[in-house]
Amino acid sequence: MSSEPTRRERARAETDRDIRQQARTLLVNEGPEAVTLRAIARQLGITAPALYRYYSSREDLVHHVRMDICADLADDLTADLSAVPEDDTVQQVLTICRGFRRWALAHPREFSMVFAQPAGGPDDLWTDPFGRIFLSVAGRVLVTNRLNVRPDHEVPPAMRSDLEAFRTDLLTTIAQSGVTVPAEILSIGTAYMILQFWVRLYGQVALEVFGHFPLLVTNTESFFEIMLAELVADAGLTIE
Repeated sequence: MSSEPTRRERARAETDRDIRQQARTLLVNEGPEAVTLRAIARQLGITAPALYRYYSSREDLVHHVRMDICADLADDLTADLSAVPEDDTVQQVLTICRGFRRWALAHPREFSMVFAQPAGGPDDLWTDPFGRIFLSVAGRVLVTNRLNVRPDHEVPPAMRSDLEAFRTDLLTTIAQSGVTVPAEILSIGTAYMILQFWVRLYGQVALEVFGHFPLLVTNTESFFEIMLAELVADAGLTIE
């Protein structure tokens, strides 16, 4: 039996691509609120009910668009990482952080849809294509460096429950990325450090993307580089 897609399957796949592309076009040109099934159908010259053959709801479509955007970001970061030696894990961290900021500033509305909107579904930052790259690098850092992390007993008690769940997710997702991290290396204190690292990185990037950076800071790139160097140093890593 032939495994070649039929004409109907090819036509369906092409229409699906057109739907997602039109959703991206509306997102970039008009913002997340413009991404509606009715608007997409109007642009494609089909009826809105016809779109339900492809997506069960606007939320379902948005989820797939978000994953497409994350895949594009992941492709950009993968290209950046290809120029970094495999054993230079610190440079890999710097490369991913700089690449994330560069992409976010160049794609503010895509950033807004993926990183500044409630997930509202199965989306998960740590299991999308970008998250897997971020955590695969984190995993390599964990197994090749001695990090400066708090002992578990010094982690704020109010954070322990959330961090235990976060740690479990990290171990699973990092393993799925192809990096095996022994459970004793990824402690509660290590999970706390990773979470703080992401929050500070995301915080500066979001402030820049949305134009909320304090006006007295005129050189945000230098501020970012200083902050990034501090994050790396706080983690116990050394920039060569």
